[in-house]
Amino acid sequence: MRVDDADAAENDDVPRSAIDFRSLFVALPSPYMVVDQRLRMVEANAAYCAVVERPREAMIGQPLFDLFPEPGENGVRLRESLQRVLDTGRSDTLALLPYPIARPESRGGGMEMRYWTVVHTPLTDAAGRTRFIVQNTVDVTELARLKDMAFGLSEPEPGEKDILQRVMELEAAHRVLLGETQDLRALFMQAPGFMALLQGPDLKFVLANHAYMQLVGDRPIIGLTVDDALPELRDQGFTELLQGVMESRRPYIGRAMPARLQRTSDGTLEERFVDFVYQPVLGDDGDVKGVFVEGSDITDRVLAERQQKLLIDELNHRVKNTLATVQAIARQTARATPDPAAFPAAFEARLLALSNTHNLLTAARWESAGLADVLRSELAPYGEGRFRLAGRAVALSPAEAVALGLVFHELATNAAKHGALSTPEGRVEATWTVAHSRLDLTWREHGGPKPTAAPRHGFGWRLIERSLAGQLGGRAVLSLAADGLTCRIALPLQGG
Repeated sequence: MRVDDADAAENDDVPRSAIDFRSLFVALPSPYMVVDQRLRMVEANAAYCAVVERPREAMIGQPLFDLFPEPGENGVRLRESLQRVLDTGRSDTLALLPYPIARPESRGGGMEMRYWTVVHTPLTDAAGRTRFIVQNTVDVTELARLKDMAFGLSEPEPGEKDILQRVMELEAAHRVLLGETQDLRALFMQAPGFMALLQGPDLKFVLANHAYMQLVGDRPIIGLTVDDALPELRDQGFTELLQGVMESRRPYIGRAMPARLQRTSDGTLEERFVDFVYQPVLGDDGDVKGVFVEGSDITDRVLAERQQKLLIDELNHRVKNTLATVQAIARQTARATPDPAAFPAAFEARLLALSNTHNLLTAARWESAGLADVLRSELAPYGEGRFRLAGRAVALSPAEAVALGLVFHELATNAAKHGALSTPEGRVEATWTVAHSRLDLTWREHGGPKPTAAPRHGFGWRLIERSLAGQLGGRAVLSLAADGLTCRIALPLQGG
């Protein structure tokens, strides 16, 4: 029952404005009262006030269990019934509830045991949330006979005992069934997979467990159709799948299907991946009454599999590139080394340079390597005092790091053989700047032997040119000054 149902009521003969619903509530011959979510009494009609023998003004605003305390089992049953209505949004009935109430002083005071049949009905708002509970309380105590029976003052008439026994048996059976239902509901609500029940041709949500609510961002969906509850799904094909299950009477199984959900009120659509089953729910007449939805959010698994595939593809690509680089180094080193005995040392040194750069990248999960670290790995073997590095921190992509690692190795090897690092006084200076996503680096040697000829464009130079050109789009310029070689490198950076 909706709180605003009365406002929406229409009658062909009587206009809504002519119906005084408050007066109707007060005049109802059956006892009714209303409590809020905190179980405080907010309204009671005249019949209720009469049956509990208390004035309305003395009860409004008071906690129900302060007005009618009962610490025993029956008080627990009454509280549990009210809580079930708050939790489920569904009516709840106690067929027979022994419950004492205080007698007025005019009747001698004290407590009097009474027997009640109680029906609790939720009043929900537009979002389907229970705001109030209406209690219809019927006193089924036979004012003399059942009172005496309850206190053991007299025996029931023939047949009365059987009737009472049947009522108690029915109540006991109801409590057992209710307990089993509550256990099943607890399992449903706490299941790790998401579950929901859609009912009717318009596919309204009537049940949804915690996992489903978490998946959709804990939105108020109960009582709403799929399209109204989850409007972002309208153009993603899920409503059509549900309708197809209703029409075909066959289940539908989805595997790793993407669903874009707005999980926060002001957030953007978030892509989730789900495995699910849409199972048609058949009534006793064989007609489809709704669809049961069950599944799992496998987003983490799908993203992990994608990342794994990406890493494998990247590894294959890097292994092929590395093998191609090794093959090129081997061919060019063999051509540039006439003496076969000198080949192993030259080839091993260049492989070591490649390995050093790979070690730096491996330490950073092949995501990047620092420019200063790549330079230092090639120059450190000659002594910390033999070189100076100056420039801001620059993160190189794996391709940039490998290429510059080989370039710096060639420059360092040349400096050790013929340039600044071949004399005790010589040193190397590397400085760089970055502007507009371009690296400008200058390698300058000081204090080495005086150059006697222009630099030869041998394998080392060709390796430098080829490492920087191609996909990297870089270039290098060599020149000789009075105290040593200078190499200027320009390289567009992939990461900006």
